[in-house]
Amino acid sequence: MIEKPSILVTNDDGIHAKGLRELIEVMRLFGDVTVIAPEVSMSGMSGAVTVDDPLRSVKLSEEPGITVYKCNGTPVDCVKLGFNHLLEKTPDYVVSGINHGANTSISILYSGTMGAAMEGSLHGVPSIGFSLMDFHPDADFGKAKIYAARIFQAVMDNSLPRDTCLNVNIPQGVPKGIKLCRQARGKWSEEFDKRTDPHQRPYFWLSGTFHNSEENARDTDLYALEKSYVSVVPVKVDMTCYETLSSLKTWNF
Repeated sequence: MIEKPSILVTNDDGIHAKGLRELIEVMRLFGDVTVIAPEVSMSGMSGAVTVDDPLRSVKLSEEPGITVYKCNGTPVDCVKLGFNHLLEKTPDYVVSGINHGANTSISILYSGTMGAAMEGSLHGVPSIGFSLMDFHPDADFGKAKIYAARIFQAVMDNSLPRDTCLNVNIPQGVPKGIKLCRQARGKWSEEFDKRTDPHQRPYFWLSGTFHNSEENARDTDLYALEKSYVSVVPVKVDMTCYETLSSLKTWNF
């Protein structure tokens, strides 16, 4: 009997998010699933870990082929807890999502969805972060699930280089196909809106506008989504700028 692959599933929208439930349905087609997800939304947590509070997990359910835990920590906490304590062995794959809202361009640096995927790749495990370009809590994940299955099957067939994961973004509606892309250059501006609470105390609310720095580029994740394609960007954990490293060798420190 062929042993099914073991798949660790997590997210940053929290244990009750629809996108997580939809991703679990897809992954159950491929192997034995262990879900370890934050008990509340942890969007924007990137690679954050819990250092000042006790980390706890609660097993919510267990049945043949799927075990579900919730955790009071971040997405990366969930992955670390799985690798170090909750799983009997290192999983064969880590998948994160399906996130409500895209994680393109510079947003990958802030994304808890991708933080979890990158943590998986740090352990040498093929990992994927999935996002849908729809923030609605009851978004339609029908087409996203189809492409999640296609891309996961391709990773199973081909694996991924160590320390590399995939950042997958899926447009709303019916995608035209899949495009392999690079991360677009861009930035957020006017990121905080200053407001006043009922007690006349000032506070700030994260907002802002994203600016695509290369609107004419045709090989980026933003262009692919604009044209209704699924974008697939390979992401490396190694953030060294090798070009600058070479030039620094000519400096006189």
